[in-house]
Amino acid sequence: MTEEQTPKEGNTDGTQAIRRAAAILRRLGKGGTQGVELAEITQALHLPRSTTHRILKCLVEEGLVRHDTGRRRYFAGPLTYELGLTVTGTAIEIAKWRLAVDRISQRTGVTAYLMARSGVEATCVLKTEGNSVIRVIPVEVGQRRFLGIGAGATALLAALDPETRERVIRTVSPHLSAYSSLTEDKVRDLVNETLRLGYTISRGNVVRDVIGIGMAIPNGDALPHLALSIAGLASQNDDKGLGNWVQIIRQEIAAVLALDS
Repeated sequence: MTEEQTPKEGNTDGTQAIRRAAAILRRLGKGGTQGVELAEITQALHLPRSTTHRILKCLVEEGLVRHDTGRRRYFAGPLTYELGLTVTGTAIEIAKWRLAVDRISQRTGVTAYLMARSGVEATCVLKTEGNSVIRVIPVEVGQRRFLGIGAGATALLAALDPETRERVIRTVSPHLSAYSSLTEDKVRDLVNETLRLGYTISRGNVVRDVIGIGMAIPNGDALPHLALSIAGLASQNDDKGLGNWVQIIRQEIAAVLALDS
């Protein structure tokens, strides 16, 4: 279920409210540090304003959502962060890539990310800003993107089997119009290029004059569900610079994987 979908009104066993709350939390995740207004959530989820407000009020009381009354915007609350710190297998796996994200950012001078696949979306779970004078940060920790939108998300899309990839592309197709250069065929071309090169190059597909490199992290016999990516100004990088970025990402992935072998 995507965030724009809401459960049918026929649900009377309590799952409807849970699904709506989960959809709201996903929408807040996309808002990142900018937060989201009540009207934005209502419109995105096709819910009555009163229903959305009632659920948000409950989530605020439970600490899952924070409400900035001055700016009239909602943000992910402190409890979501605390739950994220729970020591699970996934949390430990993400943590072991912290140093790689830091080193990639230091070596390239641009912002580096760790993206995690979640259904038809990719979530930014780690981020380290580069030391360039002009910093490019097209995505914040906690923000979600549909697979195929951005370098890391496209690398994760390409890692899926062909049938699943095509289903995902058709599913996210209605959302591609928000990006001037992205269409279903363009995403397919990016996937094919990724499969040929072993990494994704996103040239201004999401943010103008921003170029990104994304590489899925091998996961043994299972499908990759994590990807490392970086983003910098396209006007300040040539093919040689991009080749250097690719090599750095590969080296840092190999270094972490070597520790597990």
